[in-house]
Amino acid sequence: MIIIGEKINGAIPSVAKAITEKNADFIRNLAKIQTDAGADFIDVCASTDTSIEIETLKWLIDLVQEVTDTPICIDSPNAQAIVAAIPFCKKPGLINSVSGEGDKIDVIFPIISATKWECVALLNDDSGISKSAEKRLEVFASIMKLAKDFNIAPSRLHIDPLVEMLCTSEDGINMIVDVMKEIKWQYPTIHITGGCSNVSFNLPARKLVNQAFLVLAMNAGMDSGILDPTNQDLLGMIFSTEALLGQDEYCMEYISAFREGKFGQKK
Repeated sequence: MIIIGEKINGAIPSVAKAITEKNADFIRNLAKIQTDAGADFIDVCASTDTSIEIETLKWLIDLVQEVTDTPICIDSPNAQAIVAAIPFCKKPGLINSVSGEGDKIDVIFPIISATKWECVALLNDDSGISKSAEKRLEVFASIMKLAKDFNIAPSRLHIDPLVEMLCTSEDGINMIVDVMKEIKWQYPTIHITGGCSNVSFNLPARKLVNQAFLVLAMNAGMDSGILDPTNQDLLGMIFSTEALLGQDEYCMEYISAFREGKFGQKK
């Protein structure tokens, strides 16, 4: 599982407070603990007014890079802000995100085409988020055509099928599972990602729902996730599910992660 650490996000009240107060140590610590927990990317989302978003992204990215070499995931709904933030990063990382909506792909794909940057792509377009698997797969096909036009290999893409809140879904996650399986069948090297906590909004005991979702999603092909890598129960679920799915020969990764204290015991 490719782990995208979610903790540096201005939509989280404690992070918003740190941004407002310019509490650099708070941000550095979030970057460090996620790196120590095994994050493959550190997501950085300012969630500020657009007038200060770029300068805030630079401040956050600089702080993260002071304490870790883990690649940055630049997270913004503003394609122009993402492009402006790319030079702040010392190495290629992950763009979060493009979609079939507006001109996001037209802005970002040409910039990352000849680079090693990877990119999250959401399966919505100008008509919104469809309730049907067929429509989401149509959006997916359009994105893949553009990716091919810009020589962006499937292995550089993380497709987010957009998980709905379970409490408002008519068929649980069955439709999303169908979409994931079809995407992975069409492009075996592509990554499938998503916010692993989205499914449990407005439900009690959310962590239980998130963990159950992750097991089912990984079985359907999800191999990338935006999540809290310091959550040992969630991390243990990931390692154990990979072993059960035959993705961890002789459970060596599971055993090593346990011995390193990533789950099952407090450091």
